[in-house]
Amino acid sequence: MSEFQRFLTRSNAIALAIGVIIGAATTQVVNSVVNDLINPIIGALLANLDLSQVKIVLGTLKQPDGTSVENAIRIGNFISILINFAITMLVVFVIARIVARQALEK
Repeated sequence: MSEFQRFLTRSNAIALAIGVIIGAATTQVVNSVVNDLINPIIGALLANLDLSQVKIVLGTLKQPDGTSVENAIRIGNFISILINFAITMLVVFVIARIVARQALEK
């Protein structure tokens, strides 16, 4: 047991675990900001368009069971993911900047 405690304290495993948990929570917040705040605003500016449903339909395909499947480029979903990525990178940048400043002050 003491060997495991030494591993945790010397290898920064606890800090890594905390970082992963905070990262997962941050991802949920960023997803909510994009899906619940930014996308509706963009949709309202674009005549009540649901950004997640914007797509370029290339055609429809018939399945062997007779059902039709739409073949489309889902550009709206891609834009939402790009917004998510940009916000996540901004959060990471701000956190890294704060940590770097604190390290320099020591």
